[in-house]
Amino acid sequence: MTEKDAFTGAEFTGTKEVSENLKFDQEKLQQWMDANIQSSGKILQVEQFNGGQSNPTYKITTENRKLVLRRKPPGKLLPSAHAVDREYRVISALAETNVPVPKTYGLCDDSDVVGTPFFVMDFLEGEVYWDHMLPAASNEERIKIYQQKNKVLANLHSLDYKAAGLETYGKPGNYVARQVSRWTTQYLASETESIPEMNKLIEWLPENIPNDDETSIVHGDFRLDNMIYKNHEVIGVLDWELSTLGHPIADFSYHCLTWRTLPAMQDLKLLKELGIPSEVEYRDMYSENTGKDLSANWEFYMVFNIFKVAAICQGILGRVRDGTASNKHAEARGMQVFPLSAGAWSIVEANFK
Repeated sequence: MTEKDAFTGAEFTGTKEVSENLKFDQEKLQQWMDANIQSSGKILQVEQFNGGQSNPTYKITTENRKLVLRRKPPGKLLPSAHAVDREYRVISALAETNVPVPKTYGLCDDSDVVGTPFFVMDFLEGEVYWDHMLPAASNEERIKIYQQKNKVLANLHSLDYKAAGLETYGKPGNYVARQVSRWTTQYLASETESIPEMNKLIEWLPENIPNDDETSIVHGDFRLDNMIYKNHEVIGVLDWELSTLGHPIADFSYHCLTWRTLPAMQDLKLLKELGIPSEVEYRDMYSENTGKDLSANWEFYMVFNIFKVAAICQGILGRVRDGTASNKHAEARGMQVFPLSAGAWSIVEANFK
């Protein structure tokens, strides 16, 4: 989960004037666009999208079209972080598939143009939904939206990643084991106090990984607000920064954590009244779309993903301790490691003991 979880959608909608530290020479960008997107014409306006994207994102309005520019942030970065080249690669590879993505126009690794590497893609005119209860929609529209996002993720997981040219996009196989190891290491490196439930999960998870290994393209952060809708249909999936080759069920079950973390999504009577599927109904919808039976190992994947989010929260607490947390909500977000780890362990006790 990203820092967007701590906020409401209003803080992330629309554009603003470009922040002083993220401004660049528009004339240099114009020269690059003249050479690479000849049909775009003269740049009329550059705005910065609101929100907490780790990669600064701009709306570029030209004489002939609206475009989006995604760039690495300025400053010293970890080698593998903010990989706009990977985002560009996967979005471009998916262009000819049944996974809707914006059209891309070019990747530039010359930092002299806007200060850091960047890529340009189409701006999609549509709706972004933030509230999972979809208060402005009718029952028919709500179920269509849920069916759409389920189908899009099922389509992504069903793609032949080799045929799409993404055979080297990540390591095939052993994704869950590698993730458990990675997040255990991350958790221990930022540990601020001993949490019994996390210690138990660290011991339990590696011993209970299901024997159902498979590999697909995974989005890594597939969520309602990472999609653009038009007429309640998905016209574009965004924010591919965490995508890689991984386990499709791990990716889908992460997407389904909403039903475990939002109280309203656990109210079956309310969901029925609104036309929103329950967790089991949504899981079965994915099974129908993919032919995969998820019931046998479903609770393991829920434990795994809640553990992962808890480890991320502990990382935030570690940054609060070290004085390097930049977000005003950081401590409250980090403290979620306690209820999350307790919740994950309670699933183990209820289903595996």
